Amino acid sequence: MSKKMPTKKLVAPSILSADFANLEKEIKAVTEAGADWIHVDVMDGHFVPNITIGIPVVKSLKKVSSIPLDVHLMIEEPEKYIEQFVKAGSDYLTIHVESTKDPAAVLKQIRALGAKAGITLRPRTAVSEVLPLLPLCDLVLVMTVEPGFGGQSFMHDQIAKISALRSEIEKHQLNCLIEVDGGINAETAKLCHEADVFVAGSFVFGKDYKKAIVELKEG
Repeated sequence: MSKKMPTKKLVAPSILSADFANLEKEIKAVTEAGADWIHVDVMDGHFVPNITIGIPVVKSLKKVSSIPLDVHLMIEEPEKYIEQFVKAGSDYLTIHVESTKDPAAVLKQIRALGAKAGITLRPRTAVSEVLPLLPLCDLVLVMTVEPGFGGQSFMHDQIAKISALRSEIEKHQLNCLIEVDGGINAETAKLCHEADVFVAGSFVFGKDYKKAIVELKEG
């Protein structure tokens, strides 16, 4: 018998689209509007062609956030920084399977330090590459845009990955959430109905926060 997965949809607004001059205000506003997590994209300019924020900002965000920080590491050799990110306040810490020689060891490291571990599939990553890692994961993130920049269009051909992961998770009764990130709005969220967590940047921060979050949860 398959393990029953949560039916409630979670929403994790991505601060990449927030007003960086007022991050505390933005976090409190989306939290009051019903956000479940705060999604934090960390890019190093090597693994992806952009640079965003690092450990000191995560630490500052933790001080003002009453909901979990969902930190997505788009960096090379994440094992060098896992302990620092966990100490800074990362509740969920997600890595890319291609970013390290031993992703299983990194996932175990994250869990051993007390955080929830996640693995990411970018568009060119086959589902088969992460299936052996799912038992070590609390979260699997499906990217429906190329990682590195916000505001891209949703890639419909990635939806099949969500279905494949849902089938595998239920088949093996794994306690692993499916998260989707990239071009998520009220319409695309409906297409990703088998996912548990929706990451949305411009859709949330670009309009009425509460209305946007409600629309995503209804999806």
